[in-house]
Amino acid sequence: MSNELDTLLTALYVDLEDRVLPSLGWSRTHRRGRRPALGDAELLCLAVAQQLLGVASERHWIRYARAHLTGMFPQLPGQSGYGKRLRAAGPLIAAVITELARDVDSWHDVLRLVDSTPLPCAASRETVRRSDLAGHAGYGYCASHSRYFWGFRLYLICTA
Repeated sequence: MSNELDTLLTALYVDLEDRVLPSLGWSRTHRRGRRPALGDAELLCLAVAQQLLGVASERHWIRYARAHLTGMFPQLPGQSGYGKRLRAAGPLIAAVITELARDVDSWHDVLRLVDSTPLPCAASRETVRRSDLAGHAGYGYCASHSRYFWGFRLYLICTA
């Protein structure tokens, strides 16, 4: 494991334990059953590392983690236990992603990014006249393709 990934996972773990999980009201002490050996913050760090390293298979990931990450995560579960915990933590993962996204400066921007692409509906005049979209669609020009089209323009509007 590289020093950059090691530093990132350490910083993420500290941020999750000290700030993010308590602000979400997430506590492991209020749940029934035996406390798992791998904490929620550690589970989230493992999931982030798996995504950053591009390992799609949970089986391969656990094998890699046992070989390279036991110094940071000494209590690694088996493949089925990791998968069950990760799927059960879906709401927690969504809440943590939202909480971490709020720390980014662009979260509070009112800037909207707009992009459009032509959605042609007909290619000939006869088709245009017979089409049920005749009252709704119109002619337009697509500069990126340097051509005119008859149809709609599909818009994508994005914010944080």
